[in-house]
Amino acid sequence: MLPDSLRLPVAVLACSTLLLLFMPSVRASGWEEFLAGVRAEASTAGISQQTLDAALSELEPDARVIELDRRQPEGVLTFDEYMESRVPESLIARAAEKYAEHRPLLEAIAAHYGFDAEYIVAIWAVETRFGSYTGGFDVIAAVATLAFDGRRSTFFRNELLHALTILEEGHIARTDMTGSWAGAMGQSQFMPSSFNRFAVDWDLDRRRDIWRNRGDVFASIANYLARAGWQRGMPWGGAVTVPSGFDFTRDDVAPLETWLSRGVTWQGETPVLPLDAAASLVSPSGTDGPAFLVFDNYRAILKWNRSDYFAMSVTAIADALSRQS
Repeated sequence: MLPDSLRLPVAVLACSTLLLLFMPSVRASGWEEFLAGVRAEASTAGISQQTLDAALSELEPDARVIELDRRQPEGVLTFDEYMESRVPESLIARAAEKYAEHRPLLEAIAAHYGFDAEYIVAIWAVETRFGSYTGGFDVIAAVATLAFDGRRSTFFRNELLHALTILEEGHIARTDMTGSWAGAMGQSQFMPSSFNRFAVDWDLDRRRDIWRNRGDVFASIANYLARAGWQRGMPWGGAVTVPSGFDFTRDDVAPLETWLSRGVTWQGETPVLPLDAAASLVSPSGTDGPAFLVFDNYRAILKWNRSDYFAMSVTAIADALSRQS
């Protein structure tokens, strides 16, 4: 029997080996037919032959993408562990530096979209560490592989067609279109479909460049969340204390005064909101952990990423920036 210290590496190696052996048979059993179908569909949608040749000729399925898609997480971080690892003091300090460095641009974009500048920096920080980690995968190969794989083929085939549209419109060169293994792109980590809906050409150079152009990155973030229902200058929520034995299953959304009448009380400074403001009670680590009352702006962040952990990390950075500005 292998010692415990060797089991995981051997298992990973075995999985990788099987995938590498599997991919040639995958290619032989339908990959070319799949690409031909994509070509036909994209051509009907107006994608030129030149773009299709540049994007799809000699394209190979990516075994690493399949491996990452099928890998199950080994454990789940608690809320406190997540916040400590994702929002360290060093990240908040860097966020303050970045805010100061780009302040005129950030505030101009925030004013234009009716957004709050500190949240642009917070999203930028959490998603890609200010653009320093955007993923090095070929987006076309990644989404094509996942479209062909079959588990979520409809979703990723749609993303592939959106990615081809981005190339057709000339926003990024084929070789520069990189992102995460699942196809999220650039410093804002937009999926191709989100790019086509929300990405912005801030400097009017006819390219929406979320990979390198800070104005386009910041404006795209602001545009996304403004269209998600953001209310400028309004609080996202705050930490609360709930009575012992509180029923967390009641009412997903209710007026603020309803929560207060049930004995929920604010910790620290009380957010200024009307008593009829729609509020939700969030307890990211379960009923025994910290609890928060949250409002529309928090729910707008969830439209970006439907994770309370993610949303809380964004609000923590934004709150710290607000206190320092």
